[in-house]
Amino acid sequence: MFKNRYFAIILYALLLICSFKLFQLQISHPIVEDYGRLLPIKMKAVKSSDDEENVRKIIEDANMHDDPISIAGMQHSQGGQTLYPNGILLDMKNYNKILALDKENKLITVQSGVTWADIQSYINPYGLALMVSQSQNIFTVGGSLSVNVHGRDIRNTSLIESVASFRLLNAAGNIIHVSREENSELFRLVIGGYGLFGVILDVTLQLTDDELYQVQTKSLAYDEYSSYFATNVLGKDTVKMHLARISVAPDNLLTDMYITNYFTTDQSLLNKHSTLKRESIIAVPKFFLGLSRINDWGKNMFWKTQETYNKKIDDSYISRNNVMRSESAFMEYDSTSKTEILQEYFVPVDEFTNYIDDLREMLQKEKDFNLLNITIRYVKKNDEAVLSYAKEDMFALVLLINQGTSKDSIVETGQVVRKMIDITLAHDGSYYLPYYQYPTKEQLEEAYPRAEEFFEMKEKYDPNHRFKNLFYEEYH
Repeated sequence: MFKNRYFAIILYALLLICSFKLFQLQISHPIVEDYGRLLPIKMKAVKSSDDEENVRKIIEDANMHDDPISIAGMQHSQGGQTLYPNGILLDMKNYNKILALDKENKLITVQSGVTWADIQSYINPYGLALMVSQSQNIFTVGGSLSVNVHGRDIRNTSLIESVASFRLLNAAGNIIHVSREENSELFRLVIGGYGLFGVILDVTLQLTDDELYQVQTKSLAYDEYSSYFATNVLGKDTVKMHLARISVAPDNLLTDMYITNYFTTDQSLLNKHSTLKRESIIAVPKFFLGLSRINDWGKNMFWKTQETYNKKIDDSYISRNNVMRSESAFMEYDSTSKTEILQEYFVPVDEFTNYIDDLREMLQKEKDFNLLNITIRYVKKNDEAVLSYAKEDMFALVLLINQGTSKDSIVETGQVVRKMIDITLAHDGSYYLPYYQYPTKEQLEEAYPRAEEFFEMKEKYDPNHRFKNLFYEEYH
């Protein structure tokens, strides 16, 4: 009896030790996913700090142990840009202080883990607003710089336009100042460089005045859009921001559109509308978006509700800061077998109609491809970043796609995405790089003629490949 009890105690102790060791292994080698949940990667460790010297120490330790480093903010990039197997994930979200505000020159300096929402809350009382950011304000500044985002402003489109300077912690553990005048080569590489050249520590951004806009909405046919935009949007100084959607509903697939323009108006009314809005109406759009995931009837209903909402906001008023904090909570999606990914295609303004015709013809043959939404913005030509997507004045089409997480679903979606990219390239377009690695290397090189230069500069500035991610691994 005693021997059996003694044996049971020993066995229980061994099980506890094994469980503890397994727990330690899980902590030291966590499995990390980005927002798309298609690339679960086992990392060596996740490290974070709110202190500059500690961040530098992380780089020094990685150099000592030859650990690759991937840099992360909110991890909404979906192509492994923040992940690398057995590497160190440097989470910058805690590095999030607002350092200085120059109200006279409308400049703000922030640490890279600050979100756009943080900045808006800070500057709104001073009557200041962001010059460039995404429509949603949930992302970190460092992450947005790394993908060179764009938004609704039609005069200031790519984020690089509003960046005055930043400090970069490079692979050698040195901190350098980067601007258009100082280390200018790195300025063009780091912005839109996907964290491959170092850690962005803090950034000085150009701000602008908050303004009051009057919203004007309109429905029109897709083949009227280019000429309408040139005359009634870009051709009018009073229009400051613009957004469009084109129907993905089967009843009017890629034919019907509605547009939203933001006109300057009587600024004496700004104080009545300057309070920063919070997301409040989530259940209704979430419900109809959920219906659109299920079948064609749901897609038709979702488009009708969007049209109804568009008419409802016509002639309403909204501040610039509030335009740049659009709703995102209703898009949150939790499924064990499916996920939602983004694609974004840029097509020259005068190619839009023919491009849509070709895209529609292809999509009509892809009955199982679950396309939920296409939002359209405008980006003017800007080739300042080495990996610039705006080779000329372009419309940017952001596609929301529902797909399975199985290997077969990934293969099937990839086939459709590559077809869409081929059509985009045939119309002298390009595509956005922060998303899943469906495009081929040949498509990347055609869309980004300076890709080879980008990777050569990576070798120059980081010869030991301290900063790595799956995007770099796939395409270099």
